[in-house]
Amino acid sequence: MSTQALERAEAMTNPNSPNRAYPLERTRNIGISAHIDAGKTTLTERILFYTGMIHKIGEVHEGTTVTDWMEQERERGITITSAATTCFWNQRPEAGVFKLYEGQKLRVNIIDTPGHVDFTAEVERSLRVLDGAILVFDSVAGVQPQTETVWRQANKYHVPRISFVNKMDRVGANFDNVVKEMRVKLGANAWPVLIPLGKEDQLHGQLDVVNKKAILYSDNDVLGSTYEVAEVPAEYKELVDKAYADLVEQVANLDDEVGTLFLEEKPVTAKDLKAGIRRLTIDNKFVPVAGGSAFKNKGVQYLVDAVIDYLPSPIDIPPAKGIDPDTEVEKDAVTDDNGKFCSLAFKLWSDPFVGKLVFFRVYSGKLSKGDTVYNPRTNKRERISRLIQIQADKREDIETCYSGDIAAIVGIKNITTGDTLCDEDNPILLEPPSFPDPVISMAIEPKTKLDQEKMATALQRLAEEDPTFRVYTNEDTGQTIIAGMGELHLEIIRDRMLREFKVDANAGKPQIAYRETIIKNATGEGKLIKQSGGRGQYGHVIVNVEPRERGKGIEIENKVVGGTIPREYIPAVKKGIEEAVLNGVLGGYPVIDLHVDIIDGSYHDVDSNELAFKLAAIFAMKDAFKKGNSILLEPIMKVECVTPDEYQGDIMGDLNRRRGRIMNMEAKNLATVVHAEVPLAEMFGYATAIRSLSKGRASYTMEPSHFEQVPSQIVAAVLDQKGA
Repeated sequence: MSTQALERAEAMTNPNSPNRAYPLERTRNIGISAHIDAGKTTLTERILFYTGMIHKIGEVHEGTTVTDWMEQERERGITITSAATTCFWNQRPEAGVFKLYEGQKLRVNIIDTPGHVDFTAEVERSLRVLDGAILVFDSVAGVQPQTETVWRQANKYHVPRISFVNKMDRVGANFDNVVKEMRVKLGANAWPVLIPLGKEDQLHGQLDVVNKKAILYSDNDVLGSTYEVAEVPAEYKELVDKAYADLVEQVANLDDEVGTLFLEEKPVTAKDLKAGIRRLTIDNKFVPVAGGSAFKNKGVQYLVDAVIDYLPSPIDIPPAKGIDPDTEVEKDAVTDDNGKFCSLAFKLWSDPFVGKLVFFRVYSGKLSKGDTVYNPRTNKRERISRLIQIQADKREDIETCYSGDIAAIVGIKNITTGDTLCDEDNPILLEPPSFPDPVISMAIEPKTKLDQEKMATALQRLAEEDPTFRVYTNEDTGQTIIAGMGELHLEIIRDRMLREFKVDANAGKPQIAYRETIIKNATGEGKLIKQSGGRGQYGHVIVNVEPRERGKGIEIENKVVGGTIPREYIPAVKKGIEEAVLNGVLGGYPVIDLHVDIIDGSYHDVDSNELAFKLAAIFAMKDAFKKGNSILLEPIMKVECVTPDEYQGDIMGDLNRRRGRIMNMEAKNLATVVHAEVPLAEMFGYATAIRSLSKGRASYTMEPSHFEQVPSQIVAAVLDQKGA
């Protein structure tokens, strides 16, 4: 084959554009997720420092971190919005330790996500577009409720992950316990690759299991930049040999290549073992575990090496799956700079300086300034006038972004979270991230009449950005209602309205987002007959409704035969059904978990129209709700209380008084952890109650779990309150 032909063949198989600075195999898109307060932002800050992106380490408690850049985040010391940032890492050859890309620079895109359950949407949408994740665990608290939620979200999107057991400098730190909990509570095949050397105030390094080396940090360097790679101290030799043998055995059980070497009794080198761990981690069959302390600057550099060695590049993961919007045939978006452009808009953000930003992840092809993108949901195309790369709160204009990149478009219209942006010649609809429904709502009104319009604009912008935040008008009272994931969520929304949009608003008491459903099958009939001289209105619909399992949602099926309802009116009937489920017959709450069959009806040649059938469908559904024994459902929260033993009885008694069910209890580090399920309605003001019951020594976390029937003795009070 001629040299030109060889070059052409290579260009066809090489997914990298010749213009990109870092090839795909040397790119990592990772998220950092965890329960609140496990140390995600501190870890991100350390990674940015050691990769040379910042020259001074910021601290959460001082409000000086890069990724927590909003005023509210710095004041409260929590992460509210996921922040994207890019850094570059050079794997250094140290004392003959094997590294995957020795001496080559790699690009790492990091998203630091919130830990608070009220901002779970940020984690959900970030995991949807990332290739890998670092899950951070507190070495004292271990696996906590929000850790389980994040783990489930990562499982849902098949995200390969590494675990970092942080805060090994804390009193009560226990690395082995956390690894055991990961296996038991999360079902993770988790095995240590970097074991902390010492703990609490004796923490001074890490044991590299794969390379059988010790990484010792210098005591006189507070920034943790100075360390040496040495032989494993004699007292830890047995521990490292056992950890290595366990690691080889686990990898050999699941990986064919290492398994063959193991069975043939050939030596398994560090290179073989590392390649096996990488393959299994990418396949989600294995979770490498590292330990250290981000705050004390011990163990972060080798964690970044583990990210490079074990987490996938954009070409190591399966292509993104979507459907052709015209034919609904499944299509793949293969990671390739030379392919047709395809990306997912995963986040909208109103920036005070540049306007509306749309964050997107490119799955295939490339996008340059001046190109036109197509949105298959709206069938609209738009020209890209400005592309930017985000460094937390700094913006850097770029000319082109390539497959595997995360960037932002400025000023694009008609777009919502989860939209696909692609090439018009090759339309594809990627699966959007899914978000939970709000569990709490409150009425809101501007303090002055002048702010009325400003408030409407502010709420609309905030609802565009946040898929778990809803705004609607109560038809009975005319009040504006805002709904979200928790009290903190709505408090931050009000705070942002004041700071960013200069709207001062009064808010009512938080209300519970109740739901309704039916408990038996029912048939409903709806008729609309109006004759007022000239052309009338005629629609007639009969539906069957059946209750579904909790969490299964609404399903509508057309079972009309013989054309009793003409085909052109079926969409109007479905629209009527969708509208009817927004307001139940008990308290006007949304109806959930139903299967609806449209079974029969009749029409009039002259008087039938779409509006008539839509209204008839609403009447039919209301009829079915009445016959189906509608019940009221309330959100139940999963609550975890950590308390010193002496207050355990008081706290359990208080949870029982709040209609709580104690699920189980466990002893952990001189404290008792109580797991319970409690209705959200009973949890208002709990922070104050638990403090006074335990003299401020107990703490709790809660997250939405599921919906359950409201006890009959409470239903009347809930409905009276709704009517009040």
